[in-house]
Amino acid sequence: MSISEKDVRHIARLARLHITDQEVKLYQEQLGKILNSMEELRSADTKGVSPGSAILGPTIGTRPDEARKFEDVEAILSQSPEREGPYFKVRKVIE
Repeated sequence: MSISEKDVRHIARLARLHITDQEVKLYQEQLGKILNSMEELRSADTKGVSPGSAILGPTIGTRPDEARKFEDVEAILSQSPEREGPYFKVRKVIE
């Protein structure tokens, strides 16, 4: 699928971009390649694929959320710009 110079200039104007004639040619070619890729994807048969499914299936494992004691608390607290006892101290951000 090709895209015209007029379309490239229109897109640039909508994006508030000032582009040269050289850039128009470059973007015309690049956008054409992107649109060709989209056409190729559109032709893929996705009738049996549910929304949100992954090619490899569910790959993200979950674990129960459980509190665990961290052995070296001082190592973490040493990274804080401010602390108060065994806690991070942060500035108030809401009035």
